Amino acid sequence: MNFLSHSPISRRTALRGLGVTLSLPLLEAMLPRSLHAAPSTYRPLVKSGAAPTPRAIFCYVPNGVNILEWVPEAEGKDYALSPTLAVLQEHRADFSLLTGLGHPRCTGGHSGGDTWLTGADLRAVPGKEYTNTISVDQMIAEKIGAQTRFPSIEIGDQSGTGTALHSHTLAFDRNGTPLPAENSPQRLFERLFVPDDAASRDATLKRYAEKRSILDDVLGEARSLEKQLGRDDQTKLAEYLSSVRETELRVQRQVEWVDVPKPQVDAKGLQLNSKPSDAHDRPMWLDVMLEISYLAFVTDATRVITFEWAREAGGYGVGGENHHELSHHGGDAGMLKKLAAVDRGYLERLSRFLTFLKSTDEGGRPMLDHTLLVYGSGMNSGPRGEHSPKNLPLLVAGGGACGLKHGQHLAHDPEKHPPLANVLLSVASKMGVETEKFADSTGTLSGLG
Repeated sequence: MNFLSHSPISRRTALRGLGVTLSLPLLEAMLPRSLHAAPSTYRPLVKSGAAPTPRAIFCYVPNGVNILEWVPEAEGKDYALSPTLAVLQEHRADFSLLTGLGHPRCTGGHSGGDTWLTGADLRAVPGKEYTNTISVDQMIAEKIGAQTRFPSIEIGDQSGTGTALHSHTLAFDRNGTPLPAENSPQRLFERLFVPDDAASRDATLKRYAEKRSILDDVLGEARSLEKQLGRDDQTKLAEYLSSVRETELRVQRQVEWVDVPKPQVDAKGLQLNSKPSDAHDRPMWLDVMLEISYLAFVTDATRVITFEWAREAGGYGVGGENHHELSHHGGDAGMLKKLAAVDRGYLERLSRFLTFLKSTDEGGRPMLDHTLLVYGSGMNSGPRGEHSPKNLPLLVAGGGACGLKHGQHLAHDPEKHPPLANVLLSVASKMGVETEKFADSTGTLSGLG
């Protein structure tokens, strides 16, 4: 059969004979051939199109890891990679493994994605079941986002924001409001690289005019109302007005870039039809989303990306495994073995992405030297499958040009350790954010650079 000219069989096709009709199940032959994902043939560029500049990507895996095969026996520079981390052998000098760290203010459970980059106590406000704070990626985006078309990009295996404690995104604005994630490679590629037509341009300008008018009215009425409110209500109103101003700035940014051409990127080799929920597509979906992230950096479309590889309390392993069920292993040896296989599968995708960044020259240095990558989980499934915010799996890669030091295992006591927010503060500092505090940080993390 010539696959290039293959036409899909109609889904209404049925088997008919002897007066009996049987409806067929959904067969692969009924799907358009172009929808069948295949291993990526996309290759990294020789040179980046962007000027050397710091950028950051935060990659999240849910449900913790098999911590027994993740943590090496030794620490320091001369440590031997653990069975799971051996997958990253070729990149050993390019990352630091951080163990024993956690979020002291977090309660654990399946809210790891909500708090991984915020470190927030979600129940800190009396009378509220959920109150989040700004995530470190958005703090960085506030500082450098105006320099790119997109201040930040949010990716997840499920689109939108999800629900409290089970967010589909890692990014939260200054009011703790989740920013929606994109899970379609095709839509993300079009958003970043497909030129807008004249109708789209006019629609953007029209939306801007309409929203500016509405926002002006809202702000005027809110200021009049503020004089009539008590202290608590004034605080709530101030938070609301801050959100309105952020909306106004986002709308304004769309107009500022409306006449700036998007970068031209060839989609050849990108598996843009891969689906995150399809067991067959999972590896290709992860690869293509990382490839698009790479292209976003190469073209300087953005300098801040968050990527939730799968949602907490759900999600699939690279091969479609029930990752959540395996995280409740209870110490079962068979389940732990399968969980470690999921961990290695994820790290294989990470290794490929690191290779992309190392293979591309940017100002005479590997692109990885200008890219800070944080990889890990906001939950630890523990030796018995308990869900804890302690001893979280975490590694930091790249950023050599920003002063980060690697090729080491920085081990900490899980019961007495600096807050993970120290790592986030370190990353923010290397990205040019001048602040002495983030969440519950006590300073930058010693030994990281």
